Amino acid sequence: MQLSIKHQESYSRGELLLRSFFGIFYIVIPHYFVLAFVGIWSSILTFIAWWSILFTGRYPQSFFEYQVGVQRWGFRVSAALYNLADGYPAFGVKTKSENVIFEMPYPEKLGRGMLLVKTFFGGIYCAIPHVFVWYFRFLGTMILGFLAWWVILFTGKYPASWHKFNVGTIRWMARVNLYLSFMTDDYPPFSGRE
Repeated sequence: MQLSIKHQESYSRGELLLRSFFGIFYIVIPHYFVLAFVGIWSSILTFIAWWSILFTGRYPQSFFEYQVGVQRWGFRVSAALYNLADGYPAFGVKTKSENVIFEMPYPEKLGRGMLLVKTFFGGIYCAIPHVFVWYFRFLGTMILGFLAWWVILFTGKYPASWHKFNVGTIRWMARVNLYLSFMTDDYPPFSGRE
């Protein structure tokens, strides 16, 4: 899996203020309204894919590509809301962005036994330990995001190391989500590194 959010040379102070005060109206509400319906279809496809993996060991490729598109869309919105990228996040499952890159290779084969293990025990051996550790990292991300807001406001720059750390936090949870949604059999590392 590859998830990267381009660190810009400079960030717009005007966009920062606009997102901070009105982002809920022009980013959150329209995107999450549409994503709610997209998410319903995504859940249906995940249910069907579960059965497909159980009987064939394969995730239907068209379903997989749709799910990757949904993830990519969510990352574009997150990048804007966390002030990691300027610009309005594009709508659409098939839309790509030059600032937010998410690629997930299609797995030719997925383990049927691993599917059952993830289904019945994934919350115990994957979600709980990752969320526990990630919680503390997320606190650091929130603190750095808050500080970065002020740095961008006064300098127009997002400190590169803070940007890398915050993108890593999103990357970490993306890996856990992909694993628990049956899109990969690779156990997610306890890291946000690429």
